[in-house]
Amino acid sequence: VQLQASGGGLVQAGGSLRLSCSAPGRSFNNNVMGWFRQAPGKEREFVAAINWSGVSTYYPDSVKGRFTVSRDNAKNTIYLQMNSLKPEDTAVYYCAADRARSTVIGLFARRPSSYDDWGQGTLVTVSS
Repeated sequence: VQLQASGGGLVQAGGSLRLSCSAPGRSFNNNVMGWFRQAPGKEREFVAAINWSGVSTYYPDSVKGRFTVSRDNAKNTIYLQMNSLKPEDTAVYYCAADRARSTVIGLFARRPSSYDDWGQGTLVTVSS
């Protein structure tokens, strides 16, 4: 199933963006959802994960305190609020769904291989 990510763009360092991810025609309300990013020439990097209800979230140290993941199950949409952006945050951002899990377990949440469905990505560019 193709997820649809949107909200990327060009922003100055220190600025904010909010990404959205939806899945038309398919509900992921019972699944862990994740955000990843990939910069040119680098591996895909874990950014955030959220459990089925939105109560539990998980972040790597690189974005903790700056990024916030949330979800609105009524709209079948997840969000990634990104504040205090840095040039090193520049990447294509992807959302993904883990069909097997509803609870965030860090060991699995940060692995791209744990996720079954992916969006097409949205480009975030942070200028210095």
